[in-house]
Amino acid sequence: MTEATDPRPFRLAYVPGVTPAKWVRIWNERITDTPLELVASTAAESTAALREDRADAALVRLPIDRDGLSAITLYAETPVVVVTKDHVFTAADEIALSDLAEELVLDPLDTPITWDQLPGRPALDRPASTGDAIELVAAGVGVLVVPQSLARLHHRKDLTYRPVAGAPESEVALSWVTDRTTELVEEFIGIVRGRTANSSRGPNPHETPRTKDKAPRAAAPRTAKQSAPTSGKARAKDSRRGKPGSKAKPGGRKRR
Repeated sequence: MTEATDPRPFRLAYVPGVTPAKWVRIWNERITDTPLELVASTAAESTAALREDRADAALVRLPIDRDGLSAITLYAETPVVVVTKDHVFTAADEIALSDLAEELVLDPLDTPITWDQLPGRPALDRPASTGDAIELVAAGVGVLVVPQSLARLHHRKDLTYRPVAGAPESEVALSWVTDRTTELVEEFIGIVRGRTANSSRGPNPHETPRTKDKAPRAAAPRTAKQSAPTSGKARAKDSRRGKPGSKAKPGGRKRR
C-alpha cells in the first residue's frame, strides 16, 4: 500500500515590513508539488507560531528567544528616522545620531531596534506599537527611528524619513524549530541563501529526474608544450635529431 502524500502546504510566517515575494516565486518554480502558504505574524508572535506548529519556518527580526530554534541571518536593514514633511531633518540627505539629542524619540513596545541607550529625550509613555508611534509622529509628537522597511510599510503622505548614521541596524533572519528541520525546510534555506536548483545539498525529491543525453566531450588536442618530451634523455635525443642541417639516415628505424 502506497503511503499517502501529505497535502499540507509549507507554511512561512513573516513579520511586518519583510517582503518574501522573491523567495515565494522561486519556491513555486522549483517545488511544484507543495504549495507555499504565507502566514502574516506580529514580531511578538512569530516564534510562537513556530513552536506551536502554526508555521514551518518564519522570517523574523532579531533578536529572538532561540531556545529550540535555529536561525540564519539574511540581511541587515537601514535605520531611518520618521518625521513630518515640514521637519528640519528633511533638509538633509542623512541624519547623524547626535542630531536626535534634542528630539522627543518615541520607543514603541514592539520596536525591532535594540538600543544601548535611546537617543534624544524619552517620551513619558511608550506607544503600544509601531503603528501607534507613527500616528503620534503625524500629530507632531516626537520622531521615530525604525528599519526602512517599516517606514515604507507605514507610509503616509504627511510623513517622510531620512537614514540615521550610527543607529543600530536590525537584522532579518530565517528561523525554524531545530527538531523539525525537514527536507522542505532545507529547500527553503537553499532558496534564501541563493543556491540554484542544480547546486542543492543533495538530490531534490521534488525535481523530475532528467536523462543525461549529452554526448561525451571529445578530448582537447594536446598543445605543442604538452607534447614536448620532458625527460633529460628524451630532450638530448630530440636535440641531436633536430640539429640544423642534419639529415635522417637512410634505412633508419621509424619512431613510434
